[in-house]
Amino acid sequence: MKRTSLFSILALVSAALIPLAAHGQIIKHRKAAPSEVEEPSYKYEVYAGLGYTSLNQVNQSRSGLMGVNASITRDWGKYFGLTADGAFCKYAVTSGNPGKPVVDTVLFGPVFHANLYGRTSGFVHALLGGEHTGGESQTPNISFAGGVGGGMEYKIGKRLAVRASGDVIAASFTLINPGPGYSPHMTRDARATIGVVYKF
Repeated sequence: MKRTSLFSILALVSAALIPLAAHGQIIKHRKAAPSEVEEPSYKYEVYAGLGYTSLNQVNQSRSGLMGVNASITRDWGKYFGLTADGAFCKYAVTSGNPGKPVVDTVLFGPVFHANLYGRTSGFVHALLGGEHTGGESQTPNISFAGGVGGGMEYKIGKRLAVRASGDVIAASFTLINPGPGYSPHMTRDARATIGVVYKF
């Protein structure tokens, strides 16, 4: 009798626990915590902003030039991309330049970028291409050009960021009225730009 009662009690306990065990095996879909939500990744970014370049290739120049700077970058992965950069600078910061110089550049090269802290990221690039100096009696007025630089970005939205950057671009031009031989001289011009980035 005691043994039958013991078996009856065990059977009742087992019957009561089976639904709980089955319920515990159901996989519930939980929402990801905010920290687990991945940022969207974009393959392209375009940049446009104000640009500045010094003017060391022009004799007696006392002022740099202001203008526009734009670029487009194709990203591969989280840290690497290829960029095409163009700038057109025409307006003198102060008076004192001879003639009416105009400088435009077209450059290409790799860019390496990484998140630094929170909404702030940084990048470095190496660029190679050509530079043209117009409005002066330089012959030739086009040169191979290249240099290195970098900058920082601050994200203001999912697709938008503000950027400030600078680099030094070297080129080889003849000086104005250089005398016979038209000997080229290596010059290095500092550039700076600030503007807006759009990612897509």
